[in-house]
Amino acid sequence: MRPNIYLFGDSITEESFDIGGWGASLANHFARTVDVVLRGYSGYNTRWALKVLDRIFPEKPDDDDSESEPIAVTVFFGANDACLQDRCSGFQHVPLHEYKHNLHSIVSFFKKRWPDTHVLLITPPPIDEDARLRFPYVENKQGLPERTNEAAGHYARACTDIAGECGVPVIDLWTKMQHCPEWKKEYLSDGLHLSQSGNQLVFQEVIRKLRDEGLSVEALPVDLPLISDIDPNDPMKVFQ
Repeated sequence: MRPNIYLFGDSITEESFDIGGWGASLANHFARTVDVVLRGYSGYNTRWALKVLDRIFPEKPDDDDSESEPIAVTVFFGANDACLQDRCSGFQHVPLHEYKHNLHSIVSFFKKRWPDTHVLLITPPPIDEDARLRFPYVENKQGLPERTNEAAGHYARACTDIAGECGVPVIDLWTKMQHCPEWKKEYLSDGLHLSQSGNQLVFQEVIRKLRDEGLSVEALPVDLPLISDIDPNDPMKVFQ
């Protein structure tokens, strides 16, 4: 069986299989070598994600060898945790100290369940506060953005701290995106979610980090013979 890569996260992960999405690009990149499996949950924070981990990734019985452990899991949470508690999306807010604890617990869960699986953390992206006012997700009677870039930065730094504590790689998306002077228009579609360019940036960063861990298309076996391996004069020979 082909190995799996799981994409676990909030709406930025759930939408990643849309046209031009970073998850769809990963599936295309790893065609014939890896199955990229989507586990994205729009609106979720780390508190809710931790609560349902066992339901999303149930433990297999000892005698069930139908599925091996995945080769990698991306964990992409924080954008909803960073909602401001006193704003219109405050019900999604998770305090910073709890976010760090939850993220640590999520990584530990995967490391205990699948010891050889590579876990890759991704920080929340930066926030364009003006765009968040133009594209509200819920009724916003206050007229104030439910997220700020400053708050997102705190959670991004916390994510990188947890990666260091757990000894796993991390993509600091919050910092990486802001290296571009026009990051608000270039990488974001509504002040939070990713544009086509933003999706491509995440895709390229994930590929780079996986390659650093030894997971590249070149290093993985191809599923079944390629057309170039089939002898036109004896096509069935390769399948024997």
